[in-house]
Amino acid sequence: MKFSDDLLTPEQVREIFDSLATRAASFRRINHYYHQLLGEMIGREVRPGSRVLDLGSGTGDLLAALAPAKGVGVDISPAMVELARSRNPEYAYCAADMQETIPDGDYDYVVICNSIGFLTDIQRAFRLIRSRAGSDTRLVITHYNHLWEFLLKIGERIGIKMPEPYQNWLAREDLVNLLELEGFAVVRAERGILLPRKIPVLAELCNRFLVKIPLFWRLALVEMVVAVPRDQQGVRQDHSCSVIIPARNERGTIGEIVARIPEMGSWTELIFVEGHSVDGTYEEIERVAAANPRRRIRFFKQNGVGKADAVREGFRQAEGDVMMILDADMTVLPEELPRFYDVLAEGRGDLVMGTRLVYRMQRDSMRFLNLLGNRFFSRVISLLLGQRVTDTLCGTKAVRRVDYLRMESHLQELAVGDPFGDFELIFAAALASLRIVEIPVHYHSRLYGETQISRFRHGFQLLKMVIRAFSRFKFR
Repeated sequence: MKFSDDLLTPEQVREIFDSLATRAASFRRINHYYHQLLGEMIGREVRPGSRVLDLGSGTGDLLAALAPAKGVGVDISPAMVELARSRNPEYAYCAADMQETIPDGDYDYVVICNSIGFLTDIQRAFRLIRSRAGSDTRLVITHYNHLWEFLLKIGERIGIKMPEPYQNWLAREDLVNLLELEGFAVVRAERGILLPRKIPVLAELCNRFLVKIPLFWRLALVEMVVAVPRDQQGVRQDHSCSVIIPARNERGTIGEIVARIPEMGSWTELIFVEGHSVDGTYEEIERVAAANPRRRIRFFKQNGVGKADAVREGFRQAEGDVMMILDADMTVLPEELPRFYDVLAEGRGDLVMGTRLVYRMQRDSMRFLNLLGNRFFSRVISLLLGQRVTDTLCGTKAVRRVDYLRMESHLQELAVGDPFGDFELIFAAALASLRIVEIPVHYHSRLYGETQISRFRHGFQLLKMVIRAFSRFKFR
């Protein structure tokens, strides 16, 4: 059975797991040794006789293996829930999407075992869990190591592993970032299960000894993260907000942008900076602004050239306390912006950047060479900054005005040679000792027109800027 590797909705995921329910128990028997090791791994963290909420509970066998005094299982598939009730009737089960609702109750542990990758909005699920968690609740998450993706797919094809829909293959750093964004602190992380099949002597050697050695440890199948709720941040502040929208030859998206950017904070203004378009973009901005008199919309014609220049002009014109950038091609949707605002309003970061490389991208949204270049620059800049940055070129960013003013002297030094303005903002924030945080966003194919990125010309410009920044960061 083969499933689509394109973006899946929660409803599609539910249907897939409903179709697998009749075979789930047999696959569990086939992989009994693996499930035994997995239960032992989680069981070392979960105290028997405690109160456990199992999100993505499947057949319910893991919950039973943890032997809680109170056990509640939640699964998106009603068919899986019925199977769990028949196999382990001593515990309570309900069908629900953990991104939408979870049962009320006091829990010592919330367990998410190998199902986090199927969520379309992991951050939302963590936010919901955080709202229900007590100060002593432990969140225990396991997920597959992405190095095993190919082998697991082979296992599905030869019938020794239950087939599953495509999932987001999260690096541990991505998971930690998402947890921190929603008020959790990671207190422990480990890897386990080097050989999931029971081969006498060899399995014991691999899973009890070799997996503890650093080189082999990185090859383990399962990664586990344990997190606790952090103390709440300071009181949320209500800010005004300016959304800067550089627009060159984007006439077809202007109306959608205005209609879909939500009101945030005390008030929200939209600032279009039009950059020498030949398709009537400026005239469309004028028309849409006139048709929406209740919205704060201002627009300007760019004097210079390039997106970086347009962003700087937008920041100069902005009047809000929080300043955001949204690309007019709508590859990142306007509905994602409140997440950026929330991080700044709640004091959880200073420069908030979108990352497109956590969730599954829409098909054909990013060309292969662009993806390779993005990953290359992310690795290099992570080394320069001494902190992990997964997506240096996502155009969606947000910063408070007061922090942008702290960055200004560094921006003047770094501005030359950056065609998009992304690198100069990242470098200036690091030099100003601001907290840089990333928010995963969903990346879509553009709705109108053609990309205005030159892979080789712009890539060479970015490379030159990185070389200059190397001396600035390593030899300052």
